[in-house]
This record gives sequence, structure tokens and C-alpha cells, in this order.
Amino acid sequence: MLHRTTNHSANRTQTTVAMGFVTGMLAGIARHGGDPGPLLSATGIDIADTAKRVPIERYAALYNRINHELDDEAFGLFGQPMRCGSFEFLCRACISAPTLAEALQRASRFLRLVLPEMVISVRRTQGRAELRIAENRRAPDNTDDPGRIFAFEWLLRLLHGLSCWLAGRGIALDNVIFPYRRPAHATDYALIFTEDSRFAPTVPGGTGTLVASFNANLLDLPVRRDEAALSSFLDGAPGKLTTLYRRDREMVIRVRDLLRAALPDTLTLDDIADRLHLSPRTLHRRLDEEGSSFRAIKDALRRDLALARLSKSQDPIARVAADLGYADTSAFYRACIEWTGMAPAHYRRQWEASQQ
Repeated sequence: MLHRTTNHSANRTQTTVAMGFVTGMLAGIARHGGDPGPLLSATGIDIADTAKRVPIERYAALYNRINHELDDEAFGLFGQPMRCGSFEFLCRACISAPTLAEALQRASRFLRLVLPEMVISVRRTQGRAELRIAENRRAPDNTDDPGRIFAFEWLLRLLHGLSCWLAGRGIALDNVIFPYRRPAHATDYALIFTEDSRFAPTVPGGTGTLVASFNANLLDLPVRRDEAALSSFLDGAPGKLTTLYRRDREMVIRVRDLLRAALPDTLTLDDIADRLHLSPRTLHRRLDEEGSSFRAIKDALRRDLALARLSKSQDPIARVAADLGYADTSAFYRACIEWTGMAPAHYRRQWEASQQ
């Protein structure tokens, strides 16, 4: 999984990524006969040791350097380059959308123009939503080609990260089916995408489809960003997306741990700030820098704990609600329906049936 190493001089944790993401990102350069050496040297990355992990800031810097060197924000992985500036105009196409659903529809239409070899679509079915990323070309004989794997990883990361930013909150992916065999660096997927990452290899010469599933109610979230917010967001983008909306962010983890330790008592933002010896304003800013918010962390924590209790225990629903700090069971029912599209008892029965 993604590791956090301590830099004692700065007394901060440093997030790293597996080398598999780096080699995948370089695959397009190799296809065009280019030399990635100068780019790697400029960002301080040595790919000789495949077991070595790369600090995420260097990874994001390499991401942007490759884009500018190739004038291709799709890393030279496709027949038609996705020229620099495409991500900016993708964002501009989405920020005026009323809801996340409309924003993703606009994103799919825009990407059809600049990335015709991949087809993006969003579907609703029985309370679930599916973001689909499908190949519009035949897969190579080696369907586990690093460049092909990275293309799916990159495009899902781009669309998911953009969706989170547009909605101003984390969008939890319940599960993702990737159209290739489990890669060596797949343990990182739990922190980048979801713990429920599955792999269904594509038949050589066929076409593959990635399917990311989440709660359909999230498609109705309003888009909360404007031009002013976009200017700040584009500073360091698109490589900046690799550092946002992840599960291993330092301040997010500290806040989540404090909230969990306090249950069933519910702490406020001021309470957390006091325990961290920060002002509420500073805490809010730090969380925003990590792509999150106090409310998003609290909601995600309750969701994770609630669904784990419903699926792994027979505890009465009223007790689960009380242990998670809900003032009354009806509030917990409403939250569960928002998370899953169904009442707690229905969710438990469906989970039990799926295990038989």
C-alpha cells in the first residue's frame, strides 16, 4: 500500500507511490523512442530499483514534466495527443454544470473529442451509479502492458479527482473492476481508488471496460466550484490531482483518528482544532489543501464504521447508531439510505445474501 515515511527534520510524513505507476507513466515515451533519463534526473527519480518508492511530490512533478515535454496530457499513450491545456478546458466545461451528473456528461463529451480511443459513460441502475471507461480500440496481445494499465489508472484518477473537487467533498468508490490482471503495485489501489478493487483480464485483441461503482445519490450533488476556485486549482495541475482526495493524507488521518477515538461522543471542528493546537481557520485550510473537509471526514468515518458493523455483526441497528454518535435511530436510517440507497436492515440482508 502507499507508505508514509517520517522526515524528522520537518517532523512531517511523506507519502510515496509504487514504482509501477512511474514505469506506466513512462511507457508512452518509450513507444515513441524517447529517452526518459533527463526527465527522471530533473525530478530526482531513479527507476533502477523497482522496489523503491517515489515521494508523491516528485511523482507529481514528473507527471507535469512529461505532459509539457510531449505536449500531451495523455503521456503519449494514444495515437492522438491530448494537447496541453486540455485539462484546463475540461474543468471549464464542468464548473458551470448544476450537478455532478451533468458535469460528468460534459466531461465524457469533451474527452470524446480529445481522447477518441477511450469512451467515458455514466449509468444509473437500482440506486447505484457506474462510471465506465471503455477502450475504443483493440487491446494489444499483452493486455497487461504497463502503458495500457496506466491509461486506465490515470483516466479513472483524473475523473474521480475532478469529481471530488467539483463537489467539494470526497466521492467514495464502492468498488472498481479493472480490465487487466492484478498488477504488482495493486496494493496501492486501496488508498488511491478503493479497497474493493477487482481485476477481470481482457481477452487479447478484444476491448476492455473499467467499471467504477458508487452511490447514485452522489450524482445529484451540486457543483460547488467557480472561476475563482478554478484559478487556484489549476496551479500545479493536472499533476496536482495525484496528491488530492487520497486516504493517506496526514491531517485527514489525524482528524479521522481523533473523531474515531471520541465515539460515541461527537467532536466539533473547534474541538479537533484545540486538540491539534491549531486555530479552526488553520485546520480548515490544512484540510482544504489535502482535498478534504471536516464534514467529509466525519461522514466518511461514520459510513465506513457503519457498513462494517452492519456487514460483520448482528448488533441491533439502534445500538450501531448510538455507538456512532447519532442522536436518534431515524437520523442513522437517513444517512444509511444516502450512503447505500437502502435502509440498514435491507443493506445487512443484501450483504448476507451475497456471502452465501
